[in-house]
Amino acid sequence: MEAASPSSSQCSYTYDQYQQTAEWLLAQTEQRPKVAIICGSGLGSLADLLEDKAVFQYEDIPRFPISTVPGHAGKLVFGKLHGRECVCMQGRFHFYEGYNIHTVTYPVRVFFLLGVETLIVTNAAGGLNDSYDVGDIMLIKDHINMPGFAGQNPLCGHNDDRFGVRFPCMSDAYDRDLRALAKQTAVEQSCDSFLQEGVYCMLAGPTYETIAECRVLQTLGADAVGMSTVPEVVVARHCGLRVLGLSLITNKVVTDYDSKEKANHTEVLETTTRRTQDLQKFVSNLITKL
Repeated sequence: MEAASPSSSQCSYTYDQYQQTAEWLLAQTEQRPKVAIICGSGLGSLADLLEDKAVFQYEDIPRFPISTVPGHAGKLVFGKLHGRECVCMQGRFHFYEGYNIHTVTYPVRVFFLLGVETLIVTNAAGGLNDSYDVGDIMLIKDHINMPGFAGQNPLCGHNDDRFGVRFPCMSDAYDRDLRALAKQTAVEQSCDSFLQEGVYCMLAGPTYETIAECRVLQTLGADAVGMSTVPEVVVARHCGLRVLGLSLITNKVVTDYDSKEKANHTEVLETTTRRTQDLQKFVSNLITKL
């Protein structure tokens, strides 16, 4: 069994294949995490909070994809956060890397088979809402799945009832109680001044959005836009996992044809570096309440 590269990713996977990856991981560590964290661009340092760590390179994990994007370290880290066993992905997988939608979401079903019950997804996103500032953290209350509109849904194909039902509900994709807990934690940490709550829209990437596209997304009610997260959330909810989503607003989208501003990945990584400590503390305090 080898790790998956974009050119070798399968169209879909069987239950036994997910099981083999999960069993390999369970044999390598005594940790049995109930919480999984997927780190977005530049946010992999969240894993530095873990104690008693067991670290696995993605390329060493059977069938696991490999990260190819700067800011995604490509490590799966098991450990304890304030005594709570967690597993953290330092780097995720994207449609634009050449992976198909089933490979992008492969780790989520592995987490389910490891016994994970709660998934925390983080990402770097562009701010569509005019009231948002660079450095704000947005609690995701809902999403718009643009690739899904075009038929790129990770649940297309054969449905295995051992993972979930054929037609799962998505109106409660982002757990209301977890969002309330996050708001409470933000107040206690005095970071509620830069905590927002809104709708995340996923585009396939890798291009940043045109001005016309940004205006369309604003009209649709999106508050932030990025190139990830939604497929993982769809699969997590299909498996019955509770989900909390956090977007770090790393840039404001360009909506003015006279503007000379240009979105770029360097700006994204610089913003995540500035806000890392706040986000680390926020996630750490939140997990102690789960």
